[in-house]
Amino acid sequence: MKNDSALFYACSLIELIGRQQKQKRAIVVNYLGIDTLNRIYKHADVFHCEPIEKVADDFIRRCNIPTDSFDNIGKCKYEVPDYWTIGEVYERLIEDVSENSERSVVEWMIEVYSSWIDGVISNYNTDFYYQSREYICECYKEGKICA
Repeated sequence: MKNDSALFYACSLIELIGRQQKQKRAIVVNYLGIDTLNRIYKHADVFHCEPIEKVADDFIRRCNIPTDSFDNIGKCKYEVPDYWTIGEVYERLIEDVSENSERSVVEWMIEVYSSWIDGVISNYNTDFYYQSREYICECYKEGKICA
């Protein structure tokens, strides 16, 4: 499904939690776990009624997500994309790779965030996250940055 607003919200929430706790996004996904991710995805329309910062704080506490030292925001030399922008990059990639799959969207979320591409998207000193969704998807499928 294209333009999945629940997926967009879930990915943006993961990004915000990662920034607040200075955790790699794959680690955030691991702390949240499949049951919580399913809950976030299923009830995104309800969670969206509250400020996303409050929702992030609730899940940080509920899932005991500690603060670490991954500070891609502090290391950024240029304008930092907001968490909604990065959430959209992940949403589009997950939509594209999960198209025509029998696996759930949440299973794809876990796979994508746990892959090599998480580190590339999280490096805001490159222009990778600005690339077209088709290019990002092709890179993901190839397992490397395509020439």
